[in-house]
Amino acid sequence: MKRKFVFILVLLLATFLSGCGSDSASGDTKHVKIGVTGSDGQYWQIIQERAKEEGIEVELVEFSDYTLPNNALINGEIDVNSFQHLAFLSQFIVENDDADIKPIGSTVVAPMGLYSEKYESPEDIPDGATIAIPNDPANTGRGLKVLEEAGLITLKEDVGLYPTPDDIVDNPRNIEILTVVAQQTPRVLPDVAASIINSGIAGQAGYLLEDAIYHDDPHSEETRPYLNVFAVRGEDAENKTYQTIARIYQEEKVVEAVKEDSNGGNVVVDIPIPELQDTLDQLLEDIKSGKQ
Repeated sequence: MKRKFVFILVLLLATFLSGCGSDSASGDTKHVKIGVTGSDGQYWQIIQERAKEEGIEVELVEFSDYTLPNNALINGEIDVNSFQHLAFLSQFIVENDDADIKPIGSTVVAPMGLYSEKYESPEDIPDGATIAIPNDPANTGRGLKVLEEAGLITLKEDVGLYPTPDDIVDNPRNIEILTVVAQQTPRVLPDVAASIINSGIAGQAGYLLEDAIYHDDPHSEETRPYLNVFAVRGEDAENKTYQTIARIYQEEKVVEAVKEDSNGGNVVVDIPIPELQDTLDQLLEDIKSGKQ
């Protein structure tokens, strides 16, 4: 009788312990699809491994064009996306009938640089040269501002965050602006005098930030609109699973991997969600009021 009691006790204890394992062991693993525009970085592997420890299976869905991940998010094809900065997101929201998309965590500021295989400084770029810039509105505007800071062009005063080539008021070297998909900006370098490239994309293409002949300052307040974020549908803004993934991004191993993957180009920043939303709200207000 005593042996039978011990056997039953052991069986109950084993059952209890098996129920105290991970969500994965109990069949409750949460599956999350994250839309990205580049998934080969080791930091994503670290995030996936850490998320698994939290009972979350992260599936990366890669897109080849910046215009696609937000539509996929709205349509429910993915749960989260991580590819865009707040300026890009605000423009998308306005252009898509106030699409309900919210930031739930910050990732990186990626400096935007002017790269060239032919010239060593902006001053060396000759008359009539062609410079490539990203073709989406937010990055077109930022790229043009970098060209202005580099002394190559002058834009209209108070042009806001989203200038276009039509807003160039002084172009002393008759620079030709070629707009291309952001991911193509490194690939066209052999065919142009220089190219404006986001440092994250530059790092993936094997370029260091110091290879740029000019770049903006990632620590400046002026770059806050260009802070990259995790974004979700508004209804999912309080989803703890999604917020856990955003929190994992800020862990030391991930931060170091981001730095290594981007050749030191991307700077991880941790900004509270309310501040992210405040910045986004201000950008939306400025766009709708015509300030941008």
